Amino acid sequence: MIPFLPLKRINAEFEPQLSEAIFKVVKSGWYLRGKETENFEKEFAEFCGMKNCVGVASGLDALTMIFAAYKILGKLTDGDRIIAPANTYIASIMAISKNNLIPVLAEPDESTYNIDAKNLSSLLTPKTKAILSVNLYGREADKENLLKFARENNLLLIEDCAQSAGIKPYGDAAAFSFYPGKNLGALGDGGAVASDDGELSNLIKTLGNYGSEKKYINDYLGFNSRLDEIQAAVLSVKLPLLNEHNKKRNEIAMRYINEIKNSNIVLPKPCTQNTWHLFVIRSKQRDALQKYLFEKGIETIIHYPVPPHLQKAYNGSNLIYGKLPITEKLANEVLSLPLHQAMSEEEIETVIKAICCFYTL
Repeated sequence: MIPFLPLKRINAEFEPQLSEAIFKVVKSGWYLRGKETENFEKEFAEFCGMKNCVGVASGLDALTMIFAAYKILGKLTDGDRIIAPANTYIASIMAISKNNLIPVLAEPDESTYNIDAKNLSSLLTPKTKAILSVNLYGREADKENLLKFARENNLLLIEDCAQSAGIKPYGDAAAFSFYPGKNLGALGDGGAVASDDGELSNLIKTLGNYGSEKKYINDYLGFNSRLDEIQAAVLSVKLPLLNEHNKKRNEIAMRYINEIKNSNIVLPKPCTQNTWHLFVIRSKQRDALQKYLFEKGIETIIHYPVPPHLQKAYNGSNLIYGKLPITEKLANEVLSLPLHQAMSEEEIETVIKAICCFYTL
């Protein structure tokens, strides 16, 4: 079986440095908000081309705390509307809802899967205060037009970069996830907020420590959300190789795009900025294709089978959307193929050959 993402094999490349970094933290006796976290925050801020980085416990926390901080800073208030992509993982939308803000769902561009900037004007109201942009599957969203629309309408531009570590953020604040399966993955949960706004960054750091700057003095109703020392040390070992690994992913993606020939399959279009966190194809016979590939010994995953607006979690909740035919069509057609830097030549060729032969046997 060709696994979708063999983390044990992927992490083996970082040994013995990975084990040495973990042992160093264990031996130090300091496990939260120490030198390892400080070092990684500096390294990752520089990597992103941003002035500040704050490590937190997860990507969802990173995004949730950005909205919470902007409320404290007076830039958002309860009931404000946030334009967000309908085609995304539910965590993107949950971060808005958890702050008593209202997600307004926008359809994606069918060719990129990301939010379509052409749809935004029709969603704009006096209560609209921000846009949430998601670099879905690792593909950079429409940066130029999103920035232009946000600035022309005095909106915050917040980025969900959970799947796009390696692409420079361009908005007011960016949330990252270091979930183990991400391109830059920890050995557990982890996340970060990157921003050029020092006031925002300092506030997020305070919020992550129960809303406390000084021990036992709590200024805000905060969170328990801190990147721990072991995960920070792991990420510092992995970060120097991220660009190289993203390049390898791109090479595999280009082989898929150039060598898969099948009229039953819609391949993703290449773009300038793409970390290829996921390689997502489409087929009207998606379920049959997934079964066929499994029988050929190829593991695949559906990202994502149910869009946020159709989830039970949002049944009757404060969510604004109209008809979303593109989003629902994508949910019924998408299928993610194995793609990672540790793939062998034999595995790559097997995937290509199998898909080329689908329904042409």
